[in-house]
Amino acid sequence: MAKGKKILKKVSKIASFSNKEGHVWQFSRIGGVNRVNLETGQDLVALEQLDQKLWTALSCPIQGLEIDIKTLELIDSDNDGKIRVPEILQAVKWITSVINNPDDLIKESTLFPLSAINTQTEEGENLLAAAKQILSNIGKPDAKELTVEETSDREKIFADTAFNGDGVITVNSTSDVNLQQVIKEIIEYEGSTVDLSGVEGVTSEQIGSFYTYCQEYSDWYAKAESNKEKILPYGDTSDEAYKAMLAIQPKMEDYFLRCRMAEFDEESIKLLNSLNTQYEELSKKNLNACLEEIADFPLTKINPKQILSLKKGINPVWKETLEQFNQLVVYKNNPNKEHLTEEEWKAYVALFNDYKEWLSEKAGEKVEKLELTYIRELLSNQSKENLLSLVEQDLSLETNTKNILLVDKLTRYYRDIYVLLKNYVTFSDFYSSTRKAIFQNGCLYVEQRRCDLCIKVNDMSKHNQLAKKSAICLIYCDCVSKTKNEKITIAAALTDGDFDDIEEGRNALFYDREGNDWDATIVKVIDNPISIKQAFWMPYRKVSRFITKQTEKFATSKEETIETAAQNKIEAVNEKADDAIVLASESQDAAKQIPQPKTPPPPFDIGKFVGIFAALSLAIGAIGTVLVSIFSSFFGLKWWQMPLAIIGVVLSISGPSMILAWLKLRKRNLAPLLDANGWAINARATINIVFGKTLTHLAKLPENSKLNLVDPFAKKKNPTIPIVIALIVAATIVGYLLWYFKIFTF
Repeated sequence: MAKGKKILKKVSKIASFSNKEGHVWQFSRIGGVNRVNLETGQDLVALEQLDQKLWTALSCPIQGLEIDIKTLELIDSDNDGKIRVPEILQAVKWITSVINNPDDLIKESTLFPLSAINTQTEEGENLLAAAKQILSNIGKPDAKELTVEETSDREKIFADTAFNGDGVITVNSTSDVNLQQVIKEIIEYEGSTVDLSGVEGVTSEQIGSFYTYCQEYSDWYAKAESNKEKILPYGDTSDEAYKAMLAIQPKMEDYFLRCRMAEFDEESIKLLNSLNTQYEELSKKNLNACLEEIADFPLTKINPKQILSLKKGINPVWKETLEQFNQLVVYKNNPNKEHLTEEEWKAYVALFNDYKEWLSEKAGEKVEKLELTYIRELLSNQSKENLLSLVEQDLSLETNTKNILLVDKLTRYYRDIYVLLKNYVTFSDFYSSTRKAIFQNGCLYVEQRRCDLCIKVNDMSKHNQLAKKSAICLIYCDCVSKTKNEKITIAAALTDGDFDDIEEGRNALFYDREGNDWDATIVKVIDNPISIKQAFWMPYRKVSRFITKQTEKFATSKEETIETAAQNKIEAVNEKADDAIVLASESQDAAKQIPQPKTPPPPFDIGKFVGIFAALSLAIGAIGTVLVSIFSSFFGLKWWQMPLAIIGVVLSISGPSMILAWLKLRKRNLAPLLDANGWAINARATINIVFGKTLTHLAKLPENSKLNLVDPFAKKKNPTIPIVIALIVAATIVGYLLWYFKIFTF
């Protein structure tokens, strides 16, 4: 009978509700909230029937969670970085429709059996065929199970495939050497796309762009060929001649401008030709190291006739550049020409006007490095059509490739969907004693305790706004991993123990879920009640800290006063020594002067001293009166009332702090912290006192361990003082008892 009552009591904690469709939902009271139990595959199938008001979360980010992010990216169908309820329902509906038994999802298995696929539908048949194709491609044709690691290794799956349906062709897609060469050139001049096999290839868009560049370049060059005399005045060397003209043009125009200045003022010729000052500076240096400075000199000395000699008196730095211009331009029509006028120079420049305009219209320059004849050969043959045909052949396998990619989605959902639901629809993993929630990123070791509730901070500004609303004592740490070369910020919840020695700047150690250690430094602390025990001692610790602080402040002040006084005395001694030296060196007449008498010290004010002494006496008397009143009242109580009085005093001091802590501990809520990280929490996630003890573990000795209480470095105690104090206390108690029972009267 007793056993039956226990079972009934246990069952009464679980409430069952059915909806109009007939599915029976079971709820449990967890963390102060009624949360749905997802325990069977049918619960998942009927999830879309569950009122969203009963979901724990309505949205969560895909970043910073301890679950495969690629799975979350697949669920995030709109690619906005968050997973919402419709996306959850869509994922659950799909996975439960393509497997035979939804109960398999509850197992969270990392192995996906091919027999689990529902082949009663066309999609299921295609998935089974694609799964077998994957096993065949990776060299396991007889295997009956797949893993996420196998389905996600696309390079291995498509390694030996010439076509794989992604619309990208590679050099492996054809045996034609010429087409392989064109594919390489498209990759070089237009860019590439990585094929599913992991090899660089090209798409139809890249093929089209490449041939467009080739056509544009050919048409542009054809314009010059049709009007060669104007556009290419020097034939095939026109480009070299134009560049030679541009190279010497600044110096030529500078020279002829100097000549016009000389024509304007003949006296300026000597000044413009003078380089004496520059020569004086250069003469002190190695001329080979001063070529840039010499290059700033004029091209040649000014000729009053405004004629430039092409061979004599040329600046040595510019001589080679001028000679190249002569060979490519001037000597083409007049090999014996030795001088050049400004009009002739302008005529040479004008010859390149059409060429300059033609250059500004250049198109297809991306393929300019290819020879023009080769470009025109590509445009005339069928290479473009052949490449596009290969792309079409590849795209014909698109459906098969999509099914292969869907198998990866299938294995991921099969493994991870139930884990996500337990941390989304209900927080069962968080409130479990054996598992951790996906938002718990590791544990923090600090001051002989381990904090298991550590959340990665995605947005510190939001945490600054919302964290205080959680009523949780939080430790924010910057964590650095040298092995992973990463830096993160975490918020660790301190839910048991005390707050001693937790302050900014302290170092700690953080372990992530993979077991990697991170150097942690406390950067911020949000002080909230941790436990009732801590609240009991809090008033006394505050008084102790206040007394310590005031004592340190008083000692520091006195130390500064003593140092200042000592410094003043030293300075006074030095001043006296200096005065003595000055007096010794003064004349005899000054030494005979009568010194002025020193000002006598003020007389002792006996009245002021008596007033101070009286005030101190009154203060001590008042304190003594209060103490006598307290002790007389205490000793006036009956013996059994004394402990109650002591307890009452203690409770009057610690009681308010404990009550306030109890009220705040009941309000501890994880929801604001998750909201700050981008979640949309739909229900409270309370952390009561009992649950809080499971999230922070304090240091304690192992079972069956032995402790040696003899500390060789402990301070040596003098037993005399404690014995004297004990004797005084005992004598006081005995005396009081003798007086109280009238055995002895004073």
